[in-house]
Amino acid sequence: MSAVLAAPAPARQGAPFRVMPGFRLSLGFTILYLTLIVLIPLSAVFLKTFTLSWDGFWHAVTNERVMASYRLTFGASLLGAAINAVFGLVVAWVLVRYEFPGKRIVDALVDLPFALPTAVAGITLTALYSANGWFGRVLEGQFGLKVAFTPIGVVIALTFIGLPFVVRTVQPVLEDAERELEEAAASLGASALQTFTRVVFPTILPSLMTGFALAFARATGEYGSVIFIAGNMPMISEITPLFIITKLEQYDYAGATAIAVVMLVVSFLMLLSINLLQAWARGKGGKA
Repeated sequence: MSAVLAAPAPARQGAPFRVMPGFRLSLGFTILYLTLIVLIPLSAVFLKTFTLSWDGFWHAVTNERVMASYRLTFGASLLGAAINAVFGLVVAWVLVRYEFPGKRIVDALVDLPFALPTAVAGITLTALYSANGWFGRVLEGQFGLKVAFTPIGVVIALTFIGLPFVVRTVQPVLEDAERELEEAAASLGASALQTFTRVVFPTILPSLMTGFALAFARATGEYGSVIFIAGNMPMISEITPLFIITKLEQYDYAGATAIAVVMLVVSFLMLLSINLLQAWARGKGGKA
């Protein structure tokens, strides 16, 4: 009798099992946390910007020097993220599909930009690509290509800090990919290129776009690793985050927040577009 009484009651049929019960409590905590960490700081930026008149705002965000910094920041960020999308995919493919001596060391080196202080990365890149550096001496002396203190140096710095985002988002998808589909495609006469473009690439495309978006978002706000190698010459190699710092040092807080609002809106629109593309790619893959 005691054993019967001690037996646990059977679970209600159809009742969902939840590891963390309480949807309303969890949702409320999520909204509160995002409000404190994200919404309130961003709202403060917009509120400070609203102290400017429309003419003042327009002049602050569209003068010639600011526009040049936009072009460099967003252009270099897009280029760096695109480079990482290509070579990050190659690195992830090698780490997943091949075994070779020192593989774990190479895998650990991918995360180095995460752990390395950005200022150290900037100083290191400047030392390497300056006229007297190991790489800069060859590039400038033999090919006439100056890297340090030019927009090219900015692209290199942003590519350096964005690589782990692409590799670490693509790598687990490649690890979980079904090899049987590739073998089936090969058995049906598909070439290696056809197998990759029609079987493998559609599977990893959403994660690749996620890595691209993360690398781009990280690059647009990068400061420490860029200011050393950029040279910070107005109209040539001055990035927008540095221009915001300059405004703050001049106690022009409204002007600094106005430029920050423009960067925030443009970055949000680009990330939203990429997320919509990801959803479209997933939907297309699901229908296929």
